[in-house]
Amino acid sequence: MGNDQVSETSKKLSWLLRHGAGKAGLSMDEAGWAPVEEVLAKLQISRELLVQAVEENSKARLEMAGGRIRACQGHSLEGMPVTREALEASWSGYTGAGPLWHGTSVDAVPSILREGILAVGRTHVHLAEATDSKVGKRARVDMLLEVSVAGLRAAGLGIFRSSNGVLLVRYVPPSCLVGVIAQTPSWQVQASWITRSRCSAHPADSSTS
Repeated sequence: MGNDQVSETSKKLSWLLRHGAGKAGLSMDEAGWAPVEEVLAKLQISRELLVQAVEENSKARLEMAGGRIRACQGHSLEGMPVTREALEASWSGYTGAGPLWHGTSVDAVPSILREGILAVGRTHVHLAEATDSKVGKRARVDMLLEVSVAGLRAAGLGIFRSSNGVLLVRYVPPSCLVGVIAQTPSWQVQASWITRSRCSAHPADSSTS
């Protein structure tokens, strides 16, 4: 099968299993699992194409088990049968010390410093375990924000790992943002200013990174 067909099928599967199950009338449990046969019928594709799309997904966003399929993470809350509790029960807990990282655009930084990192319609915020990670980061990343694991735990926020390695938390409070790395030299001055502002506003935070 051609790469274009596989790529297009992967995108359709990701949309259906992360955002479109409710609208499409797809049977799905609270952890995001749906019957493979029903997905094949909804998308009018062959099992061979579905399996290839799952196996070749660039970020391993999809998984199959026992006649069922789901997106590993990244679900919308509105219009979807999934719940945060069921998803978290299906993931493993993160036991590391961190730090963790969240990639974002420079335009989003001011609101993040005020309000924290919000899931914005999704079930969870995505975090990465390393600055060079290919999972848990958006396509356009101007800044990497350093997230304190100790701060999250002190705030009572659980940290989870999906089967494709993305780390997830319901919310990151502003007090848990303890550092920043610019991804390009053009944003280095901005990153330095953000770091100074955080240390000035929350002097205790800088010691937790």
